[in-house]
Amino acid sequence: MKPDIHPEYFETSIKCACGHVLETGSTRKDIRVEICSNCHPFFTGKQKLVDTAGRIERFLKKYEKFQKQNG
Repeated sequence: MKPDIHPEYFETSIKCACGHVLETGSTRKDIRVEICSNCHPFFTGKQKLVDTAGRIERFLKKYEKFQKQNG
């Protein structure tokens, strides 16, 4: 490897919003994530539907006129 061109490498911890902590190596110190394999529905087998800011309602309202024309 060429000297002085690679970023500094740290022993760091990845902290999830659920509280899970994973120790790893990275070029960044202290990484924070919102979701990890400990709390992700795919890995836990628990499905949860999060409708942030009424996205489903906004979608239905937007296409309500189109549905009336074709239905």
